[in-house]
Amino acid sequence: MAKKKHPIFTVLLIIAVFALLLGTVAVLVVKFVSPTSHISFTQKIGVVPINGTIVNAQPVISQIIRFRKDKSIKAIIVRIDSPGGGVGPSQEIYEELKRTRKKKKVIASMGSVAASGGFYVASAADRIVANPGTITGSIGVIMEFVQFKSLLEKIGINLEVIKSGEYKDVGYPQRELTDRDRKILGHVIKDIQGQFVSAVAEGRHLSKEKVEAIADGRIFSGERAKELGLVDRLGNFQDAVELAKKMTGLRGDVELVYPKRHGARFWDLLFDSASRSLLKWLQKTHARVEYTWQGGLNPVLR
Repeated sequence: MAKKKHPIFTVLLIIAVFALLLGTVAVLVVKFVSPTSHISFTQKIGVVPINGTIVNAQPVISQIIRFRKDKSIKAIIVRIDSPGGGVGPSQEIYEELKRTRKKKKVIASMGSVAASGGFYVASAADRIVANPGTITGSIGVIMEFVQFKSLLEKIGINLEVIKSGEYKDVGYPQRELTDRDRKILGHVIKDIQGQFVSAVAEGRHLSKEKVEAIADGRIFSGERAKELGLVDRLGNFQDAVELAKKMTGLRGDVELVYPKRHGARFWDLLFDSASRSLLKWLQKTHARVEYTWQGGLNPVLR
């Protein structure tokens, strides 16, 4: 005669099956409603912050691509607070935003400063929103060198250089520039300046002649930039959000999705800070070409 199962085992089995089903449902919900999923039940706008000097474009580009592929993200706002930076990184972000515009609407929102390379990046957007007092413009290129020759001579250090060509060491700290050096570097600056002008003319739908007339490095307020056609409208970040909603047909509340911040340990932050300081020092002692406004990052009213 078969033994009857104890009722408690039946109850435990039912609970186990229920828990398994509940866990499966939870996993599916997380998968399909997560920010990286292509299925979502809410209206979303992606926000890509660009803060400080533009040195490394890759984190920004990766986020732009992530939002572009995410079907739940209906538009992308690039929030810029930057005086510019490296020529290459600025151009890389510009090109990625142009590519993204073929898939989604891109709006640039300017904060305190969006000058030089910061403006270069913004000009790739469908629309630009700036505060009346935003510092922008500064369409120009700057090349800097540090000279150590006199200092080295005073402390009795003499450097010898073996090079493959006459101009291989142009810009080295221990070598003074000649007139021929300056002429060559002038051609480089002119070439890169032309690239800046062409990018702004294309992005802002302006003639090259009109851009060239103001491409002497001068800065503008957001209000003046609007008069010149460099900015589409005046407003704050929330105005940029409303514009994004209007351009994409979204109504009501929307969820703003920002890049995920990954936690870091104390020692990671310490060494990262030290490496950044070293990188900045090395950059200052070597020749570099930048789309940068030299006036600073955060102008204030005093």
